[in-house]
Amino acid sequence: MPLTRFLLAVCLPFTGMGTAAFAGEETSPSARVEIVVSVAEQKLALMRDGEVLRKYPISTSRFGLGDSYGSYRTPEGRLKITEKIGDGLPAGAVIKHRSPTGEILKPNAPGRDPIVSRILWLNGQEPGNSNAFARGVYIHGTPDEKHLGRPASYGCIRMRSSDVIELYSGVPVGTAVSIVRGKLPGSASNSLFAFFTAQADSHAARL
Repeated sequence: MPLTRFLLAVCLPFTGMGTAAFAGEETSPSARVEIVVSVAEQKLALMRDGEVLRKYPISTSRFGLGDSYGSYRTPEGRLKITEKIGDGLPAGAVIKHRSPTGEILKPNAPGRDPIVSRILWLNGQEPGNSNAFARGVYIHGTPDEKHLGRPASYGCIRMRSSDVIELYSGVPVGTAVSIVRGKLPGSASNSLFAFFTAQADSHAARL
């Protein structure tokens, strides 16, 4: 991904409207809360005002990136959370057709791979991910925790139940989500990117 596009993907903010990223944490009314998903690292970062608050292991699609119907791929680019499902459900609660079934699974239950615990339903904000909502692309809990940290999903972003419950509690509907091919902000490989950005800013200031 070009550097300019990466900058746009991770820096376009969501204004938190006073919602704390986590209970007990003070957040100013103008705080920017956003989620960045790194396909390269298979990690998700919750960020506030450019600071990484939490990092979680995740799984994106085993079929790669894309947004075509029937592709089972994870869309990239800028999206937002458009709906939250699962308030108050216990960890491991099975969700089918966006409703709880009453069944509860333990992590790594043999032969089981449903959606569990929580759903954050994503809506694409760019032409390249405009099908995300209709395709039912979520950030959601999975019982298949042993495969987190590698591409293993069918298009969604999978998380450990305890992690998605924590994330769910810290982000409101409307939160910006950026899915990027590269590494998360602050990763070692981004230091050169930060250097050139700083140099460009310095040059612009002298003009």
